[in-house]
Amino acid sequence: MKRATAEIIREYGPFPGADRVNGVTYDGKQVWFASGDKLHALDPKSGKELRTIDEDSHAGTAYDGRHLFQISDDRIQKIDPKTGR
Repeated sequence: MKRATAEIIREYGPFPGADRVNGVTYDGKQVWFASGDKLHALDPKSGKELRTIDEDSHAGTAYDGRHLFQISDDRIQKIDPKTGR
């Protein structure tokens, strides 16, 4: 396996109420991260938090091109990022 050194080009935060990050994904426009009982969306250019969705967010966050998938306790929640449902 070929190895390379990663370069950090930008860091974000801290974010009020987000003590740790439990998962991260990108939907092509926003970076989503899971923290405790919320999913947070941020603008990757400015780092500004755009909105939150109330959802237990204990681990793993993914985006399939249409929905967010969030591990919450013993289940995986399928979430529409537009509506939060």
